[in-house]
Amino acid sequence: MESQPALQTEERVRDALCTVDDPEVGMNIVDLGLVYRIDIAPELVRVELTMTTPACPMGDLITDNARRAVGAAMPRGVAVDVVLVWEPPWTPDRMSESARQTFGWPR
Repeated sequence: MESQPALQTEERVRDALCTVDDPEVGMNIVDLGLVYRIDIAPELVRVELTMTTPACPMGDLITDNARRAVGAAMPRGVAVDVVLVWEPPWTPDRMSESARQTFGWPR
């Protein structure tokens, strides 16, 4: 019996994105609140993410790392599109509770 390929799910995509760190702060992009949207279609996963500021010098690196991480977690034949967006602007309110605690920022 042939095993079925793993399906792409939002949880699987989010888990892959948790392996991508912002090298300037040493924390993953999910906890930093940089992932804005995940859209899943049968042959395409689209991720919208942002940076903490448009002047972030790590934007290309983080975007490329996100594309690779999600691509590695998807079944063969599923395309991955990672798009950098700026609306709405990022704020620390998007960070996870653990990320805010790491930086010593109150809720």
